[in-house]
Amino acid sequence: MTKARDIMTGNTECVGADETVLDAARKMKDLGVGALPICGSDNKLKGMLTDRDIVVKVLAAGKDPATCPAGELAQGEAVTIGADDDAQEILRTMTAHKVRRLPVIDGHDLVGMVAQADVARSLPDPQVGELLQALSTD
Repeated sequence: MTKARDIMTGNTECVGADETVLDAARKMKDLGVGALPICGSDNKLKGMLTDRDIVVKVLAAGKDPATCPAGELAQGEAVTIGADDDAQEILRTMTAHKVRRLPVIDGHDLVGMVAQADVARSLPDPQVGELLQALSTD
Protein backbone atom coordinates (compact mmCIF):
# COMPACT_ATOMS: atom_id res chain seq x y z
CA MET A 1 0.00 0.00 0.00
CA THR A 2 1.23 3.49 -0.86
CA LYS A 3 2.27 5.50 2.18
CA ALA A 4 2.50 9.25 2.71
CA ARG A 5 6.29 9.13 2.59
CA ASP A 6 6.06 7.53 -0.88
CA ILE A 7 4.04 10.35 -2.43
CA MET A 8 5.03 13.41 -0.38
CA THR A 9 7.31 16.22 -1.42
CA GLY A 10 10.24 16.02 0.94
CA ASN A 11 12.53 18.73 2.29
CA THR A 12 9.58 20.96 3.06
CA GLU A 13 10.60 24.41 4.21
CA CYS A 14 8.83 26.21 7.03
CA VAL A 15 8.26 29.84 7.69
CA GLY A 16 9.17 30.72 11.25
CA ALA A 17 6.35 31.92 13.47
CA ASP A 18 8.41 35.06 14.18
CA GLU A 19 9.15 35.75 10.50
CA THR A 20 6.96 38.30 8.77
CA VAL A 21 4.18 37.52 6.33
CA LEU A 22 6.24 39.40 3.73
CA ASP A 23 9.12 36.99 4.34
CA ALA A 24 6.67 34.09 3.93
CA ALA A 25 5.31 35.51 0.67
CA ARG A 26 8.83 35.86 -0.71
CA LYS A 27 9.65 32.30 0.34
CA MET A 28 6.47 31.05 -1.39
CA LYS A 29 7.47 32.91 -4.56
CA ASP A 30 11.02 31.54 -4.49
CA LEU A 31 9.84 27.98 -3.85
CA GLY A 32 6.89 28.16 -6.26
CA VAL A 33 4.39 27.04 -3.62
CA GLY A 34 1.06 28.37 -2.37
CA ALA A 35 1.37 27.24 1.25
CA LEU A 36 4.01 26.89 3.92
CA PRO A 37 4.00 25.23 7.30
CA ILE A 38 4.49 27.66 10.19
CA CYS A 39 7.11 26.38 12.63
CA GLY A 40 7.93 27.72 16.07
CA SER A 41 11.39 28.32 17.46
CA ASP A 42 11.15 24.77 18.85
CA ASN A 43 10.80 23.49 15.24
CA LYS A 44 7.32 22.18 16.00
CA LEU A 45 4.51 22.74 13.55
CA LYS A 46 2.24 25.61 14.61
CA GLY A 47 -0.04 25.78 11.58
CA MET A 48 -0.21 26.43 7.87
CA LEU A 49 -0.02 29.69 5.94
CA THR A 50 -1.53 29.91 2.46
CA ASP A 51 -1.31 32.58 -0.19
CA ARG A 52 -5.05 33.07 0.33
CA ASP A 53 -4.44 33.72 4.06
CA ILE A 54 -2.01 36.46 3.09
CA VAL A 55 -4.53 38.13 0.81
CA VAL A 56 -7.62 37.77 3.02
CA LYS A 57 -6.24 37.99 6.56
CA VAL A 58 -3.42 40.45 5.99
CA LEU A 59 -3.78 42.58 2.87
CA ALA A 60 -7.59 42.85 2.79
CA ALA A 61 -7.62 43.42 6.56
CA GLY A 62 -5.26 46.39 6.14
CA LYS A 63 -2.37 44.81 8.03
CA ASP A 64 1.23 45.46 7.04
CA PRO A 65 2.80 42.22 5.75
CA ALA A 66 6.25 43.61 6.60
CA THR A 67 5.41 43.74 10.31
CA CYS A 68 2.74 41.04 10.74
CA PRO A 69 4.30 37.82 12.12
CA ALA A 70 3.41 34.64 10.25
CA GLY A 71 2.64 32.95 13.57
CA GLU A 72 -0.27 35.35 14.08
CA LEU A 73 -2.07 33.50 11.27
CA ALA A 74 -1.59 30.01 12.74
CA GLN A 75 -5.06 28.98 13.86
CA GLY A 76 -5.53 26.02 16.17
CA GLU A 77 -3.70 22.77 15.71
CA ALA A 78 -2.51 21.95 12.19
CA VAL A 79 -4.08 18.95 10.50
CA THR A 80 -1.25 16.50 9.73
CA ILE A 81 -0.68 12.99 8.47
CA GLY A 82 1.87 10.44 9.63
CA ALA A 83 4.67 9.47 7.26
CA ASP A 84 3.57 5.82 7.41
CA ASP A 85 -0.16 6.49 6.95
CA ASP A 86 -1.54 5.07 3.73
CA ALA A 87 -3.20 6.92 0.86
CA GLN A 88 -6.67 5.99 2.14
CA GLU A 89 -5.95 7.70 5.47
CA ILE A 90 -4.69 10.76 3.64
CA LEU A 91 -7.90 10.79 1.61
CA ARG A 92 -10.03 10.48 4.76
CA THR A 93 -8.12 13.25 6.53
CA MET A 94 -8.25 15.68 3.60
CA THR A 95 -11.95 15.01 3.11
CA ALA A 96 -12.87 15.28 6.80
CA HIS A 97 -10.96 18.54 7.30
CA LYS A 98 -11.47 19.94 3.78
CA VAL A 99 -7.79 20.66 3.27
CA ARG A 100 -5.81 20.41 0.05
CA ARG A 101 -2.37 20.04 1.64
CA LEU A 102 -1.18 18.03 4.62
CA PRO A 103 2.12 18.36 6.43
CA VAL A 104 3.70 14.92 6.85
CA ILE A 105 5.05 14.19 10.33
CA ASP A 106 7.45 11.45 11.38
CA GLY A 107 7.33 11.42 15.16
CA HIS A 108 7.46 15.14 15.93
CA ASP A 109 9.47 16.09 12.85
CA LEU A 110 8.06 17.66 9.70
CA VAL A 111 9.39 15.53 6.84
CA GLY A 112 7.29 16.60 3.87
CA MET A 113 4.03 17.78 2.41
CA VAL A 114 1.29 15.87 0.60
CA ALA A 115 -0.85 17.89 -1.78
CA GLN A 116 -4.20 17.00 -3.30
CA ALA A 117 -2.46 16.32 -6.64
CA ASP A 118 -0.06 13.85 -4.96
CA VAL A 119 -2.99 11.87 -3.58
CA ALA A 120 -4.86 12.04 -6.89
CA ARG A 121 -1.90 10.45 -8.67
CA SER A 122 -1.83 7.55 -6.20
CA LEU A 123 -5.54 6.67 -6.01
CA PRO A 124 -7.88 4.92 -8.44
CA ASP A 125 -10.01 7.31 -10.54
CA PRO A 126 -13.32 6.98 -8.62
CA GLN A 127 -11.64 7.93 -5.34
CA VAL A 128 -9.93 10.90 -6.97
CA GLY A 129 -13.34 12.15 -8.06
CA GLU A 130 -14.70 11.73 -4.52
CA LEU A 131 -11.76 13.69 -3.09
CA LEU A 132 -12.17 16.53 -5.58
CA GLN A 133 -15.91 16.67 -4.95
CA ALA A 134 -15.45 16.73 -1.17
CA LEU A 135 -12.86 19.51 -1.32
CA SER A 136 -14.83 21.57 -3.82
CA THR A 137 -18.05 21.85 -1.81
CA ASP A 138 -18.59 24.06 1.21
